[in-house]
Amino acid sequence: MADHGELEYATATGNDLPAHEQTYRSFVTLVKVALGVIVVILILMAYFLA
Repeated sequence: MADHGELEYATATGNDLPAHEQTYRSFVTLVKVALGVIVVILILMAYFLA
């Protein structure tokens, strides 16, 4: 078998944890707003179409 040498693990340099956390918070906010809009649309559909 071929000798593949020593196993190397990549390390991330320059991790920007505050930016990661802000992106996550923005994503969660977007999901909440989208869910709210969908609920309002469904309520309006139930009122006007039924």
